Amino acid sequence: MFRRFLSVVAVLALAVVGSVTIHVLAPEKAAADGCYTWDRTLRQGSTGSDVTQLQIRIAGWVSSGENLALDGDFGPATEAAVRRFQSGYGLPVTGVADSATYTKIYELQDNDCTPIHFAYSEFDNNCGANNFRGGKVSEATAKENIRRIMWQLEAMRRKLGDRPLNVTSGFRSVSCNEASGGSPTSLHMYGQAADLGLTNPPQCSMWNAGKTAGFEELLGPGYPGHNDHVHLGNKASRTWSAPNC
Repeated sequence: MFRRFLSVVAVLALAVVGSVTIHVLAPEKAAADGCYTWDRTLRQGSTGSDVTQLQIRIAGWVSSGENLALDGDFGPATEAAVRRFQSGYGLPVTGVADSATYTKIYELQDNDCTPIHFAYSEFDNNCGANNFRGGKVSEATAKENIRRIMWQLEAMRRKLGDRPLNVTSGFRSVSCNEASGGSPTSLHMYGQAADLGLTNPPQCSMWNAGKTAGFEELLGPGYPGHNDHVHLGNKASRTWSAPNC
């Protein structure tokens, strides 16, 4: 009887230990989010669509002149961006996208996956059309490109001391761009550019902040037609000009 009692106790102990072990080995996961929820820790070597979703949100945390590729490959550049993001928000700087990193991202975004300080409505004036149609890309692509811009601006906003940024121009259709006197190759028609009006951050401060926010096209004071705003855009080659800065 005593041996049988010990056997029962041993089985119960194993069951308890087993349940604890399963809990410990379960992937670390933050509370579910209305936009997107990561279900695994990401680090160098990770690949997949969840890496791409992370890259979109940290695209503005790069080194000067760098433009983070949204390629779903967690390499050294992505790790460095994660480290800067973590440092920028007072998180443990590990370079690993973990529960603490995701929780901060969830705090920073709305349910439509845009950052809390920016909205599509700030970028869709389109000469009064209030949409993302008629450009050089589809409406869906234009919105996706604008979403990346928003996350880059969210990073800029943080680096500038959490000061608001005033978006004066975002997406433009081909006809709107012509009516606005925009360049025939304007990135606005692709949803790959935004103009910031003169607000609390000095114009040159905004222009300089764009260098470490992933923007390859930066035009500011002293560049023809840009003395009343800062133009920021995403493209493959670099064009930075602001003679008065």
